[in-house]
Amino acid sequence: MVFIYCFELPNAFRINDIKSYRRRFSLKNQRLVGFVSTRFAGTDGVSLETAKWAEVLERMGHQCFYFCGECDRPEEISYIVPEAFYRHPEIEAINQAVFHGDWGNLHKDQAHHPGLEGFYQDFFSVYIRPAAITNQIQQLKNYFKEHLYQFARRFQLDVLIVENALTIPVNVPLGMAISEFIAETGYPVIAHHHDFYWERQRFTNNSIQDYLASAFPPALPSIHHVVINSVQSTQLASRIGVPSMVIPNVMDFKSPPPDPDGYTKNLREELGVAPGQYLFLQPTRIIQRKGIEHAIELTRRLGEPAELVISHAAGDEGTDYEKRVREFARLLNVTINFESDIISDRRGTTPDGRKVYALSDVYPQADLVTYPSAIEGFGNAFLEAVYFQRPLVVNNYSIYETDIKPKGFQVIEFDGYINEETIHAVKRILKDPELVHQQACHNYQLANRYYSYEMLERRLALLLAECFGED
Repeated sequence: MVFIYCFELPNAFRINDIKSYRRRFSLKNQRLVGFVSTRFAGTDGVSLETAKWAEVLERMGHQCFYFCGECDRPEEISYIVPEAFYRHPEIEAINQAVFHGDWGNLHKDQAHHPGLEGFYQDFFSVYIRPAAITNQIQQLKNYFKEHLYQFARRFQLDVLIVENALTIPVNVPLGMAISEFIAETGYPVIAHHHDFYWERQRFTNNSIQDYLASAFPPALPSIHHVVINSVQSTQLASRIGVPSMVIPNVMDFKSPPPDPDGYTKNLREELGVAPGQYLFLQPTRIIQRKGIEHAIELTRRLGEPAELVISHAAGDEGTDYEKRVREFARLLNVTINFESDIISDRRGTTPDGRKVYALSDVYPQADLVTYPSAIEGFGNAFLEAVYFQRPLVVNNYSIYETDIKPKGFQVIEFDGYINEETIHAVKRILKDPELVHQQACHNYQLANRYYSYEMLERRLALLLAECFGED
């Protein structure tokens, strides 16, 4: 049985009043924008970039609403369907079956369909989808689709912005429902793609290739595709034959970060950093492609008193890699402080009364930001380190090399492994505050030119003009 939790709008925000509100304030060009994803909450890249897009759209005079399974946006503008969250038990069970299927699970269908023994082949069974899973996906697809219709009606939406839900198949029925909704309505849609399934090894073997081909992403005439790097744009054109606009991640570089206040006076101590120690910040989730072993090795080989702080939890790919990180740190005798309990996207308090710090509180305290990822769609942490003007160590991952490095940023780079040159460069930057300041100013100016809110606003205006024509 499935349940829906929808929030009623207070009188000031009743949908019957939205169009009169628009007329009353002469906002004839205002658009009512519906963001759709599996979740809008926390510090994952999709949630963070969605918040930036919404901020810019609201600056432009538009109004934003949210459809998802987990949400930290205001209740009066949110439409929550718990099953849309990729960690909902029903969705996790589907993902386990279609991406990690085995012979035993496949042949359970024989009990429901006597006489089908000869239809099942033992070889290639990982690519064969049990009929029960097909039925479950179809039922959930129809369920989500009906709620998408209700979402569009409730908020009288003009345009949808789908955030990664048509890109990475962590909720297959939701992606299929969105695709069918668009096909049935012709709704203007901006599909904002962050990471495609073909970029992740865990989706390579699956039993839903027919669904992936039709919905991740779909090639429909009312969809305007947006990707976050140039490589994705090329791949999207070659795989499904559609053009796309490249909009990289952004920060509000016209508004520099405020100076630290009294709230953070004990931050280093609470993160386990003693006086006289360096704070090395790894501002990522604990997943394999983040290459955290490199940060551990770097900390060990520097021979300097330092604590490595990891700000995020394991994320959506299990805890096996976290165990590996802990074991590797013990082998090298490096202390890692896992601080996701007290580092979040905003300040607050833990259930036991401890301070919770925003990630923006931690960056200014970092003596070095480590970003040793092997794969990134773009690199939020890169821009954040530049925004907070911190020195940065970067693995030369492909998107950095093709899209970011050519702009001329000054960071410490390494190619897949830490060597003596890397160690020497880090020691130099730790001992030379003037060099830190010089590089930080240079990088900030470059980022303000290429990755600002102003750039995003111009491209969003162009996308809306493509959807509705010029006013």
